[in-house]
Amino acid sequence: MRLRALLETDALGLRLLGGEDELDRSVRGVMTTDLRDPSRYLSGGELVLTGLAWRRDETDSEPFVRILAGAGVAGLAAGEAELGDIPGDLVEACARHRLPLFAVHETVAFATVTEHVVRQVSGERAGDLAAVVDRHRRLMTSGPSGGGPEVVLDLLGSDLDLHAWVLSPTGRQIAGAGDAPLAGPVGAALACHHLAATRTGRRAPHRATVGGTTYSLFPIRNAGRGTVPASRDVRESVLSDWLLAVEADASDWPPARLDLLQGVTQLIAVERDRRDAARTVRRRLAQEVLELVQTGAPPAEIAARLRVAAPVLLPGLGTAPHWQVVVARVEWGVAEGSTTAGAPAGSSGSAVAGGPVAQALLEEILVDPAVTGPDSADRIAVAHTGDEAVALVPLPAATAPAPDHGSGPDTAPADEGPALHADVLLAAVREPLSAGLADDGRLTLGVSAAVHSPEGLRGALEEARHARRVAAARPGRVCAAGHHELASHVLLLPFVPDDVRRAFTARLLDPLRDYDRRHRAELIPTLEAFLDCDGSWTRCASRLHLHVNTLRYRVGRIEQLTGRDLSRLEDKLDFFLALRMS
Repeated sequence: MRLRALLETDALGLRLLGGEDELDRSVRGVMTTDLRDPSRYLSGGELVLTGLAWRRDETDSEPFVRILAGAGVAGLAAGEAELGDIPGDLVEACARHRLPLFAVHETVAFATVTEHVVRQVSGERAGDLAAVVDRHRRLMTSGPSGGGPEVVLDLLGSDLDLHAWVLSPTGRQIAGAGDAPLAGPVGAALACHHLAATRTGRRAPHRATVGGTTYSLFPIRNAGRGTVPASRDVRESVLSDWLLAVEADASDWPPARLDLLQGVTQLIAVERDRRDAARTVRRRLAQEVLELVQTGAPPAEIAARLRVAAPVLLPGLGTAPHWQVVVARVEWGVAEGSTTAGAPAGSSGSAVAGGPVAQALLEEILVDPAVTGPDSADRIAVAHTGDEAVALVPLPAATAPAPDHGSGPDTAPADEGPALHADVLLAAVREPLSAGLADDGRLTLGVSAAVHSPEGLRGALEEARHARRVAAARPGRVCAAGHHELASHVLLLPFVPDDVRRAFTARLLDPLRDYDRRHRAELIPTLEAFLDCDGSWTRCASRLHLHVNTLRYRVGRIEQLTGRDLSRLEDKLDFFLALRMS
């Protein structure tokens, strides 16, 4: 808007005291200040409102006006409530620096002026940006290549002063304007808010406050073929849709601005469609390899297919990579006679296919969370069948771990090099995924050891599936297990029947728990520490900050209450398993 428009608005009651020749200046914003030096808060083009509290005598006006003029402000509006008439020294200083000066009547609140300017400026910017966005929409849809989401986010920043980021369903940054990436924990927290709100059926945009900053979250729907109709179950897409996070509170935005942001999400959805189209080749390769492995095809045939896949997944590498297999399963459940939160009435858990959801989740989970950009998953091939998804993850041969002679000829140890670890995969995404799964969904995941020949893939697939079953036997919405857990007691414990588990632990541990409750003796913590220290009296006493004689007294009490002997390996093992199962 122009400064001249302020004089044409009777409700503002402004009087022009100087600068009539400068009234065609553009106003980009408004700022209220009584600081003697507000330069750090000025970026140019503002209408500055001041109550003159900074002025102590006539010598203060010149430096104040000089600072405003140097910052490129559009004009100055001074309130009459503090001093009555505007001081002549201020009028003269503004005239010298060619800074338009207005007087604000004492009956007019600065908030009234601010609201008017913001409303006018926002409306004009929205109209200008809408035209730019419309041109960009035509640009992006008219050919095979477009500017990508960064171009749209740059428009939001330059034309509406809105900082925005495109995030994956786990909060990983896919695109952002400028050089200010969103911190990983902030992105994950915003994804949690978005997924939880979507599952409860709340209407977007969703408002979230993280670290004292307010954001508005807009879903980015798939815009191409395969779009999920509004009548379909939201669970089919909630864990794969991107979102647009805007650093602003959209709750009081006018409809025109909300419509504009919806248009922006449609533009970004075009980029999402291109990304999904590029993944089609990788998915097809994974499906072909999976079918060959599952049907027991000859290793030579599998090797040939892997040679085709390697250049696609690891461009530029001339050697065949090692591979790991990751298996994931998504299961939905609905209480009898009820409707799932966020799902249409009449839908059921069995109607939601878990395979495509698990496929999309694996493609997201297996991306390094520190990597940004829509093409960061270009080395991951994921297939799905039924409710299960299977990922073939290549490990470059140049850096893959060497075979371990104790692990067989086809297995490379996953404890070194670039191999995946089950307990690390879900660390950064557990909370957002739990919010999206809500109280009726579950994700379980298993990871194989690395293999370096086609003969090893069949075993790796079975290993990953078995690890996933171990994860499925654990409590929690999001669980994972690795191949190393298949050679340990950890494999056996989840499959112990509940009644056997309860009877076994009660027989050994209930006497100690009862004694601890009555005497505050801490026998259970003492037992845990003693076993942790492999029965070493000195190390255990040091860890518990006890005298050795005190420790001996506690262990003796444990043996007396349970009838066991902690010097015997069998009794130590029983206590160890009871603690693990409790």
